Amino acid sequence: MSVVHPLDLEGPAIFGCAQAGCQVCLEALLCRHEGLVHFVLHQQTRYGMTYDDLVQEGRIALWQAVLRFDPQRGGAFSTLAVRIIQHRMWRATALSKRQQRQLPFHERAAPLEALEERWEQAAIHAALLEAVTRLPDRLDEILIARYELDGHRRRTLKAIGQELGLTAERIRQLEDDALVLLRLPTYSTKLRYLCGEDSRAAYARSEALSRACLEHRRWIRQRYERKQR
Repeated sequence: MSVVHPLDLEGPAIFGCAQAGCQVCLEALLCRHEGLVHFVLHQQTRYGMTYDDLVQEGRIALWQAVLRFDPQRGGAFSTLAVRIIQHRMWRATALSKRQQRQLPFHERAAPLEALEERWEQAAIHAALLEAVTRLPDRLDEILIARYELDGHRRRTLKAIGQELGLTAERIRQLEDDALVLLRLPTYSTKLRYLCGEDSRAAYARSEALSRACLEHRRWIRQRYERKQR
């Protein structure tokens, strides 16, 4: 006997149902938007990765997009999904490129420590990008643009503001918010471990830095409010 799903699988409520753990809705969304994975993949340089490997990376990213999408905020799901798929595929291919890169002849006799350092740097970069892409919308875009995490040239606050329709000052505030969030264990546990910054003292320093940033932000807001009176 077949079971009829009580929810309209074509309506926006399907996202909330999928995010609550409904496998029927989740599978329906993944199947419906599978084409986005292949759309991005055809624009992606593989750097030695197989088609199937990148498809798998894209499907994981699509699943993450389903869990993050909020229909009430407006905007198309495809816009969010394509961005997340691009980020994950770029990260996978960048790591593959580093792994396959041949050392110059004069470096082939380099000590094991040098090779380990290259692998460690690649792992740190991958962990950083993973943490940043988990940040709320806009905040991840700002950090990626500000710190060249997508391989492109670093963009100024003004340039990012023009892209997002915000002032440079507002972009600076959002960048501070993103850095405060990125210091939280929820986002930075793996990155801290790789960087050797997972001690109690390191967390205390980060917490103090975040408090100072928030206090400065509060002081600026209070100063602005006094001028408006």
